[in-house]
Amino acid sequence: MTWIARLVLLAGLGLATLYVLAWRRAERAHTGPASSPATSGRPGVGHVLLGFVTNFFDTLGIGSFASTTAYLKFRGLVADEVIPGTLNVGHALPTIAQAVIFVTAIAVAPLTLIAMVAAAVAGAWLGAGVVARLPRRAIQLGMGIALLVAAALFIMKIVGFLPPGGDALGLTGGLLLLAVAANFVLGALMSLGIGLYAPCLMLVSLLGMNPIAAFPIMMASCACLMPVGSLRFIRARKYDKRVAIGLALGGIPGVLLAAYVVKSLPLQWLYWLVVVVVLYAAILMLNSARQPGPGALPLASDAVEARRR
Repeated sequence: MTWIARLVLLAGLGLATLYVLAWRRAERAHTGPASSPATSGRPGVGHVLLGFVTNFFDTLGIGSFASTTAYLKFRGLVADEVIPGTLNVGHALPTIAQAVIFVTAIAVAPLTLIAMVAAAVAGAWLGAGVVARLPRRAIQLGMGIALLVAAALFIMKIVGFLPPGGDALGLTGGLLLLAVAANFVLGALMSLGIGLYAPCLMLVSLLGMNPIAAFPIMMASCACLMPVGSLRFIRARKYDKRVAIGLALGGIPGVLLAAYVVKSLPLQWLYWLVVVVVLYAAILMLNSARQPGPGALPLASDAVEARRR
């Protein structure tokens, strides 16, 4: 193992440790009423399996946000307004594992990598603060649109519409500034549940970079931005703790199995299945925003307003 690989590994372990400690501290520090109570108790086997499966395929290029959202929506496991926070909190640790693996395996220009990652982190910090304060209907609309975007990106990937890219492993000048600005926006959208992987792959390819260089960029971006954004969701109590812990516990073994044992699979048929599932979930989410069902959980702000009346 080279000194760079050791440094990345130590940085990943350090980031994961700091994230877990900050998560525990935020949980212990919370004493006030929850805007949407994080579920207490231990995760179930189903939550852990969900984390394993979604992060296994995430490492192979399927993505985890859209598929996890679809499952949570189908099963009605969590309230709609806490889905973005649950995704970011639960998938953070597995994504850190992915970043360590791919940053050490694929070379990319350090300035391009660091600048784009920093921009994504800044975008996530601002975006999570906004999303954590949004009412349920706004989040349902945002998630519905996010799922439609995800389905469109899946279809573009299946039919080969994504740009082939070039040979560059880094950017300079105006192209670098454009990439940094775009990754800032993508980091902010992560807070609403729009995965960064596919848009980032399109971005670097359109700017003339080798598509393989997108993997360390997009995974390192998510590995750094998700803990930052997640803490805002945790403090605002806009996530489901039980599901998030299950995603984290099952996700890390899924990442390791996909990266070191399976490595690749013929996934064409699975992409089409994901498109169908994600489109259906988008319809459900948008329908919920149009006419919330009677089983919807009230926000704490709604309860406060009711008491005032």
